[in-house]
Amino acid sequence: MIAAELIHNIWSTRKADSLVGMKLMLAEVIGGSDDGRRLIVVDTIGAGIGDRVIVCTGSSARKMLHTDDVPVDAAVVGIIDADCVFE
Repeated sequence: MIAAELIHNIWSTRKADSLVGMKLMLAEVIGGSDDGRRLIVVDTIGAGIGDRVIVCTGSSARKMLHTDDVPVDAAVVGIIDADCVFE
């Protein structure tokens, strides 16, 4: 799992049919060796821009969507409390 901050919404004019209705967001990794790296995530829990979140990747992300047929590599699985500090 990865800690990240949601920094922007992602819109697309065309996408795979299995992604229709899913909210895509741009996330920036917080801490660790990947600090600052950006990824596109599917938000399934209603987080918003500025929220710090927990992101799972790979097959775990697809399990969060209850299917293995969707082309997703990262999904938001939790919102981190504002009082948490990362170093």
